[in-house]
Amino acid sequence: MPRAFLQMAAAGAVLVLASVLAAGRASAVEVSGRVGLESRWYDQDEAHPGQRSHASGVVVEPKLYAEDDEGRSVTLAPFFRYDGGDSRRTHFDVREAYFLVFGALGEGEWELRLGADRVFWGVTESRHLVDIVNQTDLIENPNEEAKLGQLMAHLTWSGEWGVAEFFALPYHRERTYPGREGRLRGQFVVDDKRVSYESSAEEWRVDLAARYSHSFGPLDLGLSVFEGTSREPCLVCRPPRLNERLELLLVPHYEQIRQFGLDAQLTVESWLFKLEAIHRSGFSNLAGREEDYAAFVAGGEYTFSGIFESDLELGLLAEWNYDRRRENATNPFDDDLFLGARLGFNDVQSTEVVVSLLADAEHSTRSLFVEFNRRLSDSWSLHVESVFFLAVDRADRTTYPTRRDSFVELHLSYNF
Repeated sequence: MPRAFLQMAAAGAVLVLASVLAAGRASAVEVSGRVGLESRWYDQDEAHPGQRSHASGVVVEPKLYAEDDEGRSVTLAPFFRYDGGDSRRTHFDVREAYFLVFGALGEGEWELRLGADRVFWGVTESRHLVDIVNQTDLIENPNEEAKLGQLMAHLTWSGEWGVAEFFALPYHRERTYPGREGRLRGQFVVDDKRVSYESSAEEWRVDLAARYSHSFGPLDLGLSVFEGTSREPCLVCRPPRLNERLELLLVPHYEQIRQFGLDAQLTVESWLFKLEAIHRSGFSNLAGREEDYAAFVAGGEYTFSGIFESDLELGLLAEWNYDRRRENATNPFDDDLFLGARLGFNDVQSTEVVVSLLADAEHSTRSLFVEFNRRLSDSWSLHVESVFFLAVDRADRTTYPTRRDSFVELHLSYNF
């Protein structure tokens, strides 16, 4: 993790927090978080030399919140992981470290967050296509759900007319990738020491983003725009280099892009209809050529409640992922069908089981995902996650390198 980001985010939040506490203005201080033990097992031998079939680790994720009499607050949420299988997966990050102030503006309200924070955009299940403010912490999970903290000035203005958000993002975070010993990586290791940028300001270019959201009866609508350094690097824009083992390493290159996004959700009784769509310009495709493109995720969810006159609740999901670049898409969602089922027990332990299948319409690639969540007590919880690559087409260039990386992962967490 870049030392500059850690110093700015943590030092800024700690300074503000210390000043609030020293002045005796903190009317409420809360400490929460989790400590987790994790193990991941792979059921096949490695596809690349040096990879391991088992890895265990520890996750520490505390959160400190302090608020004064006027409602202004400071939030500090660091993150630490130790992993015994991949040295790169052992990392520290500041997920949140921001100061929050708010007030009235006409008939509405305004809110300002300064510091490092995480922002989520999107409504679909299989992939959050419009979510672009924060960088993906890819070594956490291949599902791209985990995000790194992002330095930002985040201004929100809300009223009966909707919510408008404006972002100034002064520092770019590099995407994390598995190391040589890590599983779920591509054929070649990504060199995280020799990153290049299209902008002459490199990681210090100020990115800008904005979003408008509103609910029109049963329709929830969001419109967004982003202009700045891409969160996804081009891995074929720079020639690979050789390391001391004479292995080829990919050099990440971050381009300047512009993205327009749309996310919408329509609620009709037990139905949820969902859509995420983007148009992006300035980004290079898998062939290394700059290509403007559009992509979308569209689908729906239907929920059956009170199954067999019990508390069981079953949600059935179906989504279609499409990327106009098709074979030159830089992700596996070029033309894929997602089918899933979510079974909620609605019990005291919040037990839930989720099973889903991702099938490539162009190739024979099929992936199965299974998740189980349950609270064991007021403090302890269990999460089990499995990914099975049922079939991987050799022509599927983005998925084939991970063909032998099916795994089962167990998380035992203590929440405080």
